Amino acid sequence: MKENLKIIPIDLLEQYHLQVNKDLQTSFDQLRDAEISTVSFSFYTSVSSVFSSKIEGEEIELDSYIKHKKFGIEFLPDYTKKIDDLYNAYTFAKTNLLNKKNIEGTHKLLSKHIVAKHLQGKIRSQNMYVSTTDGKIEYVAATPFVVEGEMGKFYNDIEILLQQELTTKEVFFFAAMIHLVFVKIHPWNDGNGRSARLIEKWFLAQKLGEKAWFLQSEKNYYQQHQIYYKNIRLLGLEYPDLDYSNALPFLLMLPNSFSIN
Repeated sequence: MKENLKIIPIDLLEQYHLQVNKDLQTSFDQLRDAEISTVSFSFYTSVSSVFSSKIEGEEIELDSYIKHKKFGIEFLPDYTKKIDDLYNAYTFAKTNLLNKKNIEGTHKLLSKHIVAKHLQGKIRSQNMYVSTTDGKIEYVAATPFVVEGEMGKFYNDIEILLQQELTTKEVFFFAAMIHLVFVKIHPWNDGNGRSARLIEKWFLAQKLGEKAWFLQSEKNYYQQHQIYYKNIRLLGLEYPDLDYSNALPFLLMLPNSFSIN
């Protein structure tokens, strides 16, 4: 059935199996929620929201955000609002199925203070470039003429993978590949990275269970964010010419999230 996938590559799966030596299922089973979490406050959702936002350049510290979210300590709204939006998107994902409608729904939540309301949860209609801080183009995303079709393939593949029985290693492989393919399509006007990292974890949770929400993958990516971006760039400059045979360094990052303290 994996052979029916339309956009998510499987060619590296055998190499991935050979290079991931750790017992991912045992590591996953050992994940635990933090004692500080309560019915109304999730420590690890805060971790996910803060560090995914920090990857995008938000100046927010975990300690400050926990004081805001758990204890109600007030900060300037600009300091916390985008992280609150992302926290709400993660919270939504925890109780909803991973599909087209709900992925669009999470973008509406997380982009509330990022893009105009009429663009929230909507596929972009113009060209998209990813630039470096000095203005150099480092990636040219899928053109608006193909974005909708590529996202149709993406949603098709997620549906197939969710229906299929996968080993734990396969789940981690496809979660990271879903992350990478989404980022390369770059379907939204903004909020693509935040969405991709959320969808990756969402897929893990749908396949392996709610402990996936305790995995500190976003913190892992932030702590290695230069390598994270370097590994994403390995595929190439322009969407039509992407070479997913170079994706292994990126795919191998997710299992390393178990070692994050």
